[in-house]
Amino acid sequence: VLSTDRIIAMSFPSFGKQSFYRNPIEEVARFLDTKHADHYKVYNLCSEKGYDPKYFHYRVERIFIDDHNVPALQDMLKFTASVREWMNRDEKNIIAIHCKGGKG
Repeated sequence: VLSTDRIIAMSFPSFGKQSFYRNPIEEVARFLDTKHADHYKVYNLCSEKGYDPKYFHYRVERIFIDDHNVPALQDMLKFTASVREWMNRDEKNIIAIHCKGGKG
């Protein structure tokens, strides 16, 4: 059973001008490294854009879901299997999940 204290939902970790109104990627990385060092994995569910996974020590999995759309069953199964495996690996592990705007 997953509890919500191990799941962080957020908007897209952004850079440049978008970081003025979205989460600045450097701040997201700093937060995760400070609060959950070596125990987090980021799930990017945004098909429209990506970022360099080095910010999160290459613990990023991308699943291409168009914004404001329902994911394909195959993508949902892939996502849930990956989350289950990551969460079961260590009780300290958390996930940070985002789409484009953080509402999907």
